[in-house]
Amino acid sequence: MISDPLMLAVVLVGGMVIFLLSGLWIGFSLYAAAICGMLACKMNLPPTISIWDKIGDLMANSIWNTMNSWPLSALPLFILMGEILYRTSISTRLLNGLVPWLSNIPGRLYHINVVACSLFAAVSGSSAATTATVGKITYNELSSRGYHKSLAIGSLAGSGTLGFLIPPSLIMIIYGILSDTSIGQLFIAGVIPGLTLAAAYSIYIMIRCTLSPELVPQEKESFTTAQRIESLKDLFPVFLLITVVLGGIYAGLTTPTEAAVIGVLGALIIAAWFKNLTFNNFKESLLSAAKTSGMICFIICGAAFLSQVVGFLGIATALSKFIGTLGLSPYMLILVLGLMYVLLGMILDGISIVVMTLPIVLPIVTAAGFDPLWFGIFVVFMVELSQVTPPVGFSIFVIQYITKDDVKDILKATFPFFVIMVLMVILVTVFPEIVFYLPEKMIAK
Repeated sequence: MISDPLMLAVVLVGGMVIFLLSGLWIGFSLYAAAICGMLACKMNLPPTISIWDKIGDLMANSIWNTMNSWPLSALPLFILMGEILYRTSISTRLLNGLVPWLSNIPGRLYHINVVACSLFAAVSGSSAATTATVGKITYNELSSRGYHKSLAIGSLAGSGTLGFLIPPSLIMIIYGILSDTSIGQLFIAGVIPGLTLAAAYSIYIMIRCTLSPELVPQEKESFTTAQRIESLKDLFPVFLLITVVLGGIYAGLTTPTEAAVIGVLGALIIAAWFKNLTFNNFKESLLSAAKTSGMICFIICGAAFLSQVVGFLGIATALSKFIGTLGLSPYMLILVLGLMYVLLGMILDGISIVVMTLPIVLPIVTAAGFDPLWFGIFVVFMVELSQVTPPVGFSIFVIQYITKDDVKDILKATFPFFVIMVLMVILVTVFPEIVFYLPEKMIAK
């Protein structure tokens, strides 16, 4: 039996690695690792209470307290909204509406990946859905028009990760629930970093295409002012949906959950207006949303149980004290955590990274003086990086499915956008005002 909390932390982490490598589901791995930690701990319990009774109590409390949450109901609703948009022609109309407006800037239609992903991210909340939806439309279109494949793939991979950063974001919802941070504040805090990252992608595309004109087709499409105005009819519904969903949250008129309900209704109305809402695609949207929500909620419950165990065994306190003895400066601590998240991103998906690390990492970060709101945006950036790091970069898998290219070529094309994301992480770390500016403005009002 072990009494040292740091050794118990090793047992927990080692248990998670073993269970994950064995092929066990993420949720089961979290439960199993927590139970192993409890069984390995030396504790003094009354004779009438067994260790299994204590495990059962902690598990029941953690599941009830986590699932009995009104903000959590926003999760399946935002997923459903994204599924409805994904399975109707709204995304195709979005692309058609953007073409006339992007044809005269350096890089031309490469920017469609950035703009379309930014807009779809603002109504889907999922990086996978954003990458898949936009990629299925734009990749073939860019290839057929003679655009360079490498830059098309790289811009899609980088921009697709915006689904986690530009609100509403599933990762932000999960982080907010596990860290007891306002989900609305997280949504607001993600706007400027998300738009800045999107702008950085576009600037890189413009510079790259200016230096290498052969990346862009020689034939230049031209559109009249009348054609551009006509294209607004395809853009207006998506802009309106974004304005209603996010505007209500930013103005303080709706909670994230209420905004999600409005978003689902709005997506249904738009799909019906364009005559794309059928019984089959609505059924598929519901089934896919139910499966995804069930999977995420199961993982959240496992993470909540692990968090309870970490607190009960005194691991978080012991780790905080241990790191305090190392004498790390706050920035050095963030650097170490950043490297840890990049390594985890090579073997785990984004949601798993958040739920498995947060119970241990968050107390250490807050003890070092960092605001949980800022750290939430930092974690989202780390999750974005995990989407494009091998061998478990989910966006890489999605793009490979779309393009049929080798993973090596996709990674090479994605690397410049990976570097831009790293630079953006450094920027928000050195200048945290980028994260706090909008939330502070909203509170001041």
